[in-house]
Amino acid sequence: MQRITITIEDDLLAEIDAAAEARGYQNRSEIIRDLARAGLQQSTEDTAQTGQCVAGLVYVYDHAARDLSKRLVQEFHGHHDLALATLHVHLDDNNCMEMTALRGSADEVKHFADHIIAERGVRYGRVVMIPTGEGKQGKVRKHGHRHG
Repeated sequence: MQRITITIEDDLLAEIDAAAEARGYQNRSEIIRDLARAGLQQSTEDTAQTGQCVAGLVYVYDHAARDLSKRLVQEFHGHHDLALATLHVHLDDNNCMEMTALRGSADEVKHFADHIIAERGVRYGRVVMIPTGEGKQGKVRKHGHRHG
């Protein structure tokens, strides 16, 4: 086993400590190891998806973080083919939340979402991917408008 040093915001550490106490962990290392394992497991399950999908990307970020807004805008413009629409919400004096609808191949959507979530200043992020089943024959329905 190796010893490492990490930097964690005070409020996140308080949440980890509260969870450790509520679950009966003896120390921070044990809960952080378990949380890391759970996160890696979830990441493995998320990356297993293939084919076309739609997705919802939700993230909270510090709007005052150095050049973060500019970097996010550049990322979205660089991937305009994936992003369908974004909703921006001011949560408080320091935090904003954005929810973006994405569409594309699962690997491209996942890569893009992971990159946004990993940006310095993004405090929380989650992507939910839903396969569209493109390429499968579906039931044909007649109605007054077209899709896609």
